[in-house]
Amino acid sequence: GKWKNKERVLIFSSRGINFRTRHLMQDLRTLMPHSKADTKMDRKDQLFVINEVCEMKNCNKCIFFEAKKKQDLYMWLSNTPQGPSAKFLVQNVHTLAELKMTGNCLRGSRPLLSFDPIFDQEPHYTLLKELFIQIFSTPQYHPKSQPFVDHVFTFSITDERIWFRNYQIIEEDASLVEIGPRFVLNLIKIFQGSFGGPTLYENPHYQSPNMHRRLLRLSVAAKFREKQQVKEVQKIKKKGTKVLVEEDPTEVVFETPAEEKPVEIQLVKPESKPIVKDKKKLRKIQRKKQKKLFRTEG
Repeated sequence: GKWKNKERVLIFSSRGINFRTRHLMQDLRTLMPHSKADTKMDRKDQLFVINEVCEMKNCNKCIFFEAKKKQDLYMWLSNTPQGPSAKFLVQNVHTLAELKMTGNCLRGSRPLLSFDPIFDQEPHYTLLKELFIQIFSTPQYHPKSQPFVDHVFTFSITDERIWFRNYQIIEEDASLVEIGPRFVLNLIKIFQGSFGGPTLYENPHYQSPNMHRRLLRLSVAAKFREKQQVKEVQKIKKKGTKVLVEEDPTEVVFETPAEEKPVEIQLVKPESKPIVKDKKKLRKIQRKKQKKLFRTEG
């Protein structure tokens, strides 16, 4: 048959990505035979420059990984050059090379796309579903693709996030084994144009990584402050005067008073004891004096 649906996807990234993002990008390129690669884009360049890069590479779809602060990863999915485009925060990335991913599929085979029922219920998810279909599905009769269907891309929605999984279909009993990669997409915004333009949808449940890290620091600081306050209260309690408890009249009920002794007044002055001097000390003193005399005479 003829290759009619000529979708080409450009997959590349900005500078500053870590090794895990690089492996994820390489995994997507191997799983999508209709993808193309390009060199990393400089941070100083504006995002709309990507439309020109896609035009030079003869691509009409784009997956762009944007790294910030060497720890936050963002993914752009765009239909170039008209739009729309969506920006996601990528979390919990696991690649093909991990030991947990035991599956193995034919390189270049076409995938099935499985979507959560929520994608058909809300309009912004419906738009994302169409974008995912056009980007991740391999066109029929593509020159680099194989005429087999042996793995499934699943897009499920839980906790207001999109969870991406890749499973291999085993022929014997049609069971599924995970191949990888896997990642979680937290939707930020959907734009009308490609890498910009009017905002069609903004996720109200989205929390930026900077805000999340700030809240963690504040919680740690609050715990430390609470400990300091407890210590200060304990110090004040120790320094404070003790509260006197009122006397209980029932405590004296069983006490028996002791017999009073007659008071004796001594009228005669007591005899002074004779002071007995230590004879040994006197002898020592005399010897010292004699030694001093000998020294002076000598």
